[in-house]
Amino acid sequence: MEAIDMVKSSYIRELFAKGLREDMRKSSEFRKIKITPNVIENAEGSAQVDLGATRVLAGVKLDLGEPMEDTPEEGTLAMSAELLPLASAEYETGPPSPESIELARVVDRGIRAGKCVNMPSLFIEKDKVWNVYVDVYVLNFDGNLFDASELAAMAALVNTKVPEYEDGKVLREKRVKELKIDNIVTSATFAKIDGGILLDPDGNEESAATTRLTVATDGKFVRAMQKGLGGNFTTNEVDEMAEMAMQKHDELKKHIESR
Repeated sequence: MEAIDMVKSSYIRELFAKGLREDMRKSSEFRKIKITPNVIENAEGSAQVDLGATRVLAGVKLDLGEPMEDTPEEGTLAMSAELLPLASAEYETGPPSPESIELARVVDRGIRAGKCVNMPSLFIEKDKVWNVYVDVYVLNFDGNLFDASELAAMAALVNTKVPEYEDGKVLREKRVKELKIDNIVTSATFAKIDGGILLDPDGNEESAATTRLTVATDGKFVRAMQKGLGGNFTTNEVDEMAEMAMQKHDELKKHIESR
C-alpha cells in the first residue's frame, strides 16, 4: 500500500471509530443513485448508473445463435465487464484482469440465479435462439463497482427491446417487443472496517476495509453472495447483512423501474 493510501486508510478508520463517514452517511445508507436508461442508441438496451462518483455503463446486444444442448428451446445469457483505464489510474489496457472477471461473474450470478430473463421467450425456431450479451464498462471508479454494475446491467435488461426477425433476417431498426423480464435482482455490498460494517463503501472506505460481502437478492430470497478481501464475518453478521440487503431491494428496484 502506497503512503498516500495508508494516510487515507488511517483517516477513514479514525472517522469510523467515531461513528462517522467522510460524506456523513449513515452506515446503512447508499450514496445518491442516478440511473439513465437508453444512453446507447445502437444497443438493444442500455443504462448508465451513477452511484456517488462511481459511474458504470451497461449495454445489451442480441444476436442470433444456437441454443445450448441441454436447453434446446431457450436462449443464452453472457456477461462481461471492462475496467477502462480512464476510470482509474489502477486500471490498464490488455487482457481481462482478475478484478474485471470477478465483477462480471458476480453480476451474472445474481441475475442468472434470480431467473431474471425469461430464457424460453428467446427461442425463435429449431436450432435458433437469441443470445443476450450484457457488457459492463466502468467509466469512473470510487468504490462499490458490484452494486453499481448490478444496477446498470439490470436496468439495461429491463429497457431492452428485441429486434424483429423476418425471413431469416434480423431487423434491428424494428425494435418494438420488450425483452421478457420475470424478476429483478439487486445487490448490496458491505465492507468491514475494524470490526464495524458499512453499506456501499466508497473508494477510500474500500482501501481501509479488511473484508467485503456482496449480497444479491430479489427481496424474497438471497440469490447469491460473494466474499472478497481477507478477514471474515460471523454468522450473525452475515444474517444481518442479508436482512439489510433484502430491506434495500425495494428502494433499488424503484430506481431500476423508473424510466
